Amino acid sequence: MTNRVNFAKTAPKAFKALIGFDAAARAGLDPALVELVQIRASQLNRCAYCLHVHTSDARKAGESEERLHMIAVWPEATSFFSEKEQAALGLTEAVTLLSEGGVPDDVYARAAGQFGEEELAQLLALIFTINTWNRIAITTAKVPGTDERAVR
Repeated sequence: MTNRVNFAKTAPKAFKALIGFDAAARAGLDPALVELVQIRASQLNRCAYCLHVHTSDARKAGESEERLHMIAVWPEATSFFSEKEQAALGLTEAVTLLSEGGVPDDVYARAAGQFGEEELAQLLALIFTINTWNRIAITTAKVPGTDERAVR
């Protein structure tokens, strides 16, 4: 494989702007929910780098192995996740997989029923940012297990 651009070093203004957007998106959201959303989007996007980062972060924050294993099959494992978490995971899937039919009204309504308007906007921003991070990591061939967030 050819060497890929180091996005953080080559586009530092864009990288820092994305870090700011990411931080703003997380504001006011439950940290456990943040990790669930980031893990699910990373699974769907097949981003091994981000999946490693966010499962590691979730474990450090006290998330159970059992729940981590169930995220990929959350619609069949609803007893592991609250209604609010299920609504967030459903919205994450719809936004991440836009080409498969957009965001259905029922999925959006379910999320809107669990989150206030501001919190829903924050959740959407979080979903947007993890999808962007996934695309950066995949495009630049980031290697799982080489978390460079310390340079942020």
